[in-house]
Amino acid sequence: MNAAPGGPDFDRLEEVWADRGTSAMCDELAASLAARGRWHAVFDLRLVQARLALGLPTAGQIETIDEATRTKLDDLTLAACRDVGWPLLEAGQVAAAWMYLRAAVPTEEVAARLRARADVALAALSARPDDEEAARVVEEILGVVLWESADPALGIELVLKTQGTCNCITAYEQAVSRLPAVRQAPAAAKLVSHLHGEIVRAVAEDLKGRGIETAAACAAEMPLVALLESAGGLVGDGSVHIDVSHLQSVLRIARVCADQDSLRRCYELAVYGCRLPEEVTYPGEPPYENVAEASRHFFGAQAGRDVSEAVAYFRRQAVTADPDVAGSLPLDTLVLLLTRLGRSAEALHEAVNRPREGLPPSTLQAAGLLPSLVDLARESGQWAMLLDACRRHGDEVTFAAALAGRTSKTR
Repeated sequence: MNAAPGGPDFDRLEEVWADRGTSAMCDELAASLAARGRWHAVFDLRLVQARLALGLPTAGQIETIDEATRTKLDDLTLAACRDVGWPLLEAGQVAAAWMYLRAAVPTEEVAARLRARADVALAALSARPDDEEAARVVEEILGVVLWESADPALGIELVLKTQGTCNCITAYEQAVSRLPAVRQAPAAAKLVSHLHGEIVRAVAEDLKGRGIETAAACAAEMPLVALLESAGGLVGDGSVHIDVSHLQSVLRIARVCADQDSLRRCYELAVYGCRLPEEVTYPGEPPYENVAEASRHFFGAQAGRDVSEAVAYFRRQAVTADPDVAGSLPLDTLVLLLTRLGRSAEALHEAVNRPREGLPPSTLQAAGLLPSLVDLARESGQWAMLLDACRRHGDEVTFAAALAGRTSKTR
């Protein structure tokens, strides 16, 4: 029986094997499979070739193998993953490509290729919103960059462009908030920039309707605070230009951000929030019961605005908050703010003199935002303060770590 056009040609394989041997047969088969886009079969064949090259059985379990041979087999397997993964990605089979590439290629390299693929797919969707293939590619890219955490910032960007702010906040909470702060921050910055832009555009349109044309025309260059001031601050004005729950959620999410652009935008978002009527806002958890006011202090101080006032605000909150209700977040916020302001000695003093034994970890602790006590002692040089606190609180482990840290610095 003859093989179907473009399909398997078993007679040809047998002929090449008889004339030129196993290696030539496998090479010709690999080329044929690749030409037909049968990349999973190419991978299986590459594994067979790897075993043949190392003198191993072509199938079945390998129960005993020396370490050097095992290393060579692993290297050949990873090479096969790359040989198959990249073509799959170029073909738009993103989920299948990730299955191979995640073990064989640095994540940031895959993410860079996915960003390029996403741009192409988004352009196709922009031209034809009913393009099912482009929509499928975007969905598969989202699965990798967001839900598999390959590039959370790209994932948030894609959700914003395809599903809107509300779905993006939900996706952030479900997929990004569980990551360490260093990986959250770029994604949070995307969300901050997006919401800030939405509010600027909405306020500018409002001012245009009020006849304040100059401010509205300059909205792209004018800070949001200046835009508000051009209309007298809109304090006591009942107009709301954004979903307030979105605003408050983004201000909470953005606490992981430390870059100056995000801090400036967050400060402006908080200032905008401070002008909103009380009846449209929602209370937060201490020390953010008044989300906008506390956020104005938190982000403003890091942007160099009213630093002493902000530190006093959070120090007061840390002293007066009921730990049984607020947990450790008020103290953690103060320690984080002092640390970001470069005041590590004060941060250490606050941390060691208000013990939090028995309290569940705050969101700041869970995200890894807080420096360790040993780090604060190292940065401030206040080793004696930490050692004394360890004695008072019976903390032998931190005591030992502090002794070792102090010794490594002085020897």
